[in-house]
Amino acid sequence: MCAGIAASAQTAASARMAAFPGAEGFGAFASGGRGGEVCHVTNLNDDGPGSFRDAVSKPRRTVVFDVGGIIRIKSRLQVASDITIAGQTAPGDGITVYGERVAFSDNAIVRYIRFHGSIDMPRGGCTLIIDNLKNAIFDHVSVAWGRWDNLHIKGTSDVTLQHCIFAEGIDPQMFGALIERPDNITIHHCLWSNNQSRNPKGKARLQYFNNVVYNWRVSGFVGGHSAADHFQDLINNYFIAGPNSNNNFVAGFTATDHVYHSGNFVDLDKDGVLNGRLVTDGDFVKTAPAPGSRTASGESMKAANPTLVPKPSNTSPAPVKIEDAAAAYEKVLAGAGASLRRDSVDARQVAHVRSLGREGAIILRESDVGGQPEVKGGPAPKDSDGDGIPDAWELANGLDPNDPADARKTVASGYTHLENFVNGLVPRG
Repeated sequence: MCAGIAASAQTAASARMAAFPGAEGFGAFASGGRGGEVCHVTNLNDDGPGSFRDAVSKPRRTVVFDVGGIIRIKSRLQVASDITIAGQTAPGDGITVYGERVAFSDNAIVRYIRFHGSIDMPRGGCTLIIDNLKNAIFDHVSVAWGRWDNLHIKGTSDVTLQHCIFAEGIDPQMFGALIERPDNITIHHCLWSNNQSRNPKGKARLQYFNNVVYNWRVSGFVGGHSAADHFQDLINNYFIAGPNSNNNFVAGFTATDHVYHSGNFVDLDKDGVLNGRLVTDGDFVKTAPAPGSRTASGESMKAANPTLVPKPSNTSPAPVKIEDAAAAYEKVLAGAGASLRRDSVDARQVAHVRSLGREGAIILRESDVGGQPEVKGGPAPKDSDGDGIPDAWELANGLDPNDPADARKTVASGYTHLENFVNGLVPRG
């Protein structure tokens, strides 16, 4: 159900406001569906009125959820431009979109939702696709079970991935993410867990801050190793070996990878204690592989020797508040992913990392870990005018629960009443 309110023109000032308090990095100024229509997801159907697919099918919308549970999609789902997906509004245990690929368009704000692919997707399917778009931020999003990569980004600019989980890539590649030919990507405070490699593969102009990478098998963070120039800033991340891990926590670089690194730690001993050492220049400089050597996925191996640079190459308009690697480890495990109510998939990742080398596995299909878990729903609060704000909140904040227009009015902060409501449902940062 979508409220029948005409979309208002977006002001220049609004376009430079943070997507929400705590938005950081290159994608921080996405405006999503601000000032547009409000659409309620009222059922868990794959399509039709009230479905998630229908709600995201047109631009300039803010999507709220009157239901919690699993939305089982049977085909690729394309999200329109200028969309805000407020997953934090879902009752019960929240929302999981399961079974197929979900692709995004320009100017998206996406928060507190799970996207799970499946072994039934096409062989080359990636669970979350962020290709050929500008201005997007994904905050507290959980992504798993991609067949090629969990995440695919290509030809894209000005995107932030913050406080997310990318885990358990499945057959045939079991990879975390391919980031290819984008400009201005920020990835911070994310957990990369139980992916064979590409955590991510950074063929990009990339900020990679305060992430935790656990239990790779072939490699952890992978350079671009291509003819094009790439600029990767790696600051205060923690790489932790799991049961399947070798020592290649950073790999796959060539001279076209311009790498700045500082404050990163690595723990390779799998002894159940967080006791890593500081990453050095020598960890990035590898000897050339033997002639004819190939990776586990069949790619020809190249000498992994980046160009190390003395200062960061990338500066975002909304700087990330960076912590030391040990503090980031705790913050990521406490809050990454759709963490208002974590499902068993995310809880498993956190437990594996907490084991510090003793638990974890690279899987081939979701059934190896029990399949898609139950996600319980719950009752939605009463919203008489359908404007996305419950009656009780409107009354407590001096609004009229029978006037749908007041949700779009801005307050002193510059956000609309609707944005103030959905932003207030979650912790900041």
